[in-house]
Amino acid sequence: QVQLVESGGGLVQAGGSLRLSCAASRSIFTFHTMGWYRQAPGKQRELVATITSGGITSYIDSVKGRFTISRDIDKNLAYLQMNSVKPEDTAVYYCNADSFASGRFWGQGTQVTVSS
Repeated sequence: QVQLVESGGGLVQAGGSLRLSCAASRSIFTFHTMGWYRQAPGKQRELVATITSGGITSYIDSVKGRFTISRDIDKNLAYLQMNSVKPEDTAVYYCNADSFASGRFWGQGTQVTVSS
């Protein structure tokens, strides 16, 4: 069983920055894809950004140019750098990891609140 633990959420003013971290209990090199999802109150969970084992990244249009997903394989960490945040970025952010051998794993989530 893999554990993913998110941290770094909190309250930030619009235009500010936050960096979310996701710590994995095993080598993240074993995951073919890692991603960040978010779920706002009353809305469905949506994919925000992904990074493949080859380092290829993708983003939803609403965060392109503002958010950056990255990883540190040596530390088993994935990150989501959030810049120029907006009130509509307010949500619970979840870390996700996919393994061909072991399936899909989720963290418990971290709350991000952006005040206007």
